[in-house]
Amino acid sequence: MNMQLLHELAFYLMYACAALAIFVIVERGLFFGYTMRQATGLERAMTHAVQHLEELPAELTSRPSLPLALVSDILAEKHHLHTEKDLEDFSESVYIAKRGEVQQRLWILDTIVTAAPLLGLLGTILGIIDTFKALAVSGVSDPGQVSQGIGTALYATALGIGIAVVGMFFFNLFQERIERINDHLKVLMLRACVGRLNQQPQHSPQPQGKLHIA
Repeated sequence: MNMQLLHELAFYLMYACAALAIFVIVERGLFFGYTMRQATGLERAMTHAVQHLEELPAELTSRPSLPLALVSDILAEKHHLHTEKDLEDFSESVYIAKRGEVQQRLWILDTIVTAAPLLGLLGTILGIIDTFKALAVSGVSDPGQVSQGIGTALYATALGIGIAVVGMFFFNLFQERIERINDHLKVLMLRACVGRLNQQPQHSPQPQGKLHIA
C-alpha cells in the first residue's frame, strides 16, 4: 500500500474542506447580514395599520428576502381565515418553515469542524508510517531526514486543527445570528397577525315593533 499517496490524499481532502468551509462562511455571512437588515427594516415599518404588502415601503419589498416572504405569506392569507385559532396555527407554520431556511448549509460547516482534525490525525499517522517504512529500507543514515519526515507528518494535524478552529468560530457566530434573526421573524409574525379585516359584523337583534290594534 502506497502510504505516501494516502498521506497526500489526506492533505487534498483537508484543502477541499478548507475551500468548502470558506465558501459556506462567505455565503452564510452575506445571507445573514442581508436578512438581518431586511428584518429590522420590516420590523420598523410593520405597524397595526399595515394590512397588505403594498402598504410597506418600496425599498423593503423591491428585493426578495426571508423576512419579506414570511410577512407576505401571512398578510396574503390572514384575511381569508375566520378564527383567531386558524390565524395562529397558520402563522406558526409559516414561522417554522422560514426558521428552517435560516439554518441551511450550516451542517456542512459543522461536519467540517468535526472531520478536519480527524483527517489531520490520519494524515499524520500515514506520514509517520511512510517515514518508518523508508527508514526500514535505507536505515538511519541522516537523523535530519527523519525529523523532516516526522515534521511533515505533524503538519497535517496542525492543518486539520487550524481548519476546525476557524470553522468553529464562525459556526458559533452564525448560531448567535440565527437566534437574533429568529427573534426578529417572531416579532414580524406577531405584528403581521394584528388587525384582521375579515371580522364578521355582529348583527344586533332588531327591536320588534309593537302591534297596534285599531
